[in-house]
Amino acid sequence: MSVSVEPTSAQPSGKASAEALRPHAEDAFADELAALAAQDDRPRPARWKLSPWAVATYLLGGVLPDGTAISPKYVGPRRIVEVAVSTLATDRALLLLGVPGTAKTWVSEHLAAAVSGDSTLLVQGTAGTPEEAIRYGWNYAQLLANGPSRDALVPSPVMRAMAEGATVRVEELTRIPADVQDALITILSEKTLPIPELGQEVQAVRGFSLIATANDRDRGVNELSSALRRRFNTVVLPLPESVEAEVGIVARRVGQIGRSLDLPAAPDGIDEIRRVVTVFRELRAGVTSDGRTKVKSPSGTLSTAEAISVVTGGLALAAHFGDGVLRAGDVAAGILGAVVRDPAADRVVWQEYLEAVVRERAGWTDFYRACREVSA
Repeated sequence: MSVSVEPTSAQPSGKASAEALRPHAEDAFADELAALAAQDDRPRPARWKLSPWAVATYLLGGVLPDGTAISPKYVGPRRIVEVAVSTLATDRALLLLGVPGTAKTWVSEHLAAAVSGDSTLLVQGTAGTPEEAIRYGWNYAQLLANGPSRDALVPSPVMRAMAEGATVRVEELTRIPADVQDALITILSEKTLPIPELGQEVQAVRGFSLIATANDRDRGVNELSSALRRRFNTVVLPLPESVEAEVGIVARRVGQIGRSLDLPAAPDGIDEIRRVVTVFRELRAGVTSDGRTKVKSPSGTLSTAEAISVVTGGLALAAHFGDGVLRAGDVAAGILGAVVRDPAADRVVWQEYLEAVVRERAGWTDFYRACREVSA
């Protein structure tokens, strides 16, 4: 016996979303999504808001026939996005895998927004995520008063997506305990969610898809069982290929965040962004960009996302306590905080890098002095 799940609406648009500190993708880029939908004459899978081609265009950016510019949401190999989108057009689940900071969450949110028009069906994985977050829970007041019933059941985001034919996101899947992860096996293989207490089940309707993100580099991750891993098509998101590509990503995202926080644009900030990105890339790789000097790597990941945070923090310092121009002193403290996670080991790594690389680099004297000052 099947059971229906009443659909619930996403966050309303309008003033509430306009005032949100971080609007959902479908709200922040509503104009682009509407423009794509209006000119999208290609076949769409059941319950998709856009065709697979339009979804890929939304993520990668482009110019529509009427001249509307679609901003890129992801900068990377086109084929990666095409494989991810085509996976969602099948009955397979999608696993976005990569080291921290490779835009897995960002890509999953925008995929859900473009495919279903709603990125809010979300399970956030943590060490304490219970099985109810993936299957269903109970309203215990009604359960005690009337026993197990449909009215007492509280559907999870996964159950809602199955019933509505929508896209659900499971973030940080490898942080969820292994026994809870395996609650997805039946859902992904049989496309059903049994409710034994009621003798019923929820069957996934056409359009249902699941996007999970995971990394295996941080501490506290749980390996996926082979049975669960087989239920996913895995797409690995790489780190940016070059300094210029990563600088462009950081600059674009910092600009978006700065506008949402009403921070003034930094007219000469690109030089400091390039320095931050260069430092992070060299420490990640364990070698300088010219390949001549080997350096030790710290314990942190030094991801693109962390570079964005460092530059955004520096921009706020420049705006509120400086002359509005992003300078070395504005980003130095943020870099120190990102690099030195282990006070004992990482501080040694940072000091050696400063003295062996930064001090000797032409044109970086101000950066060296600023970093030395905050490191003292």
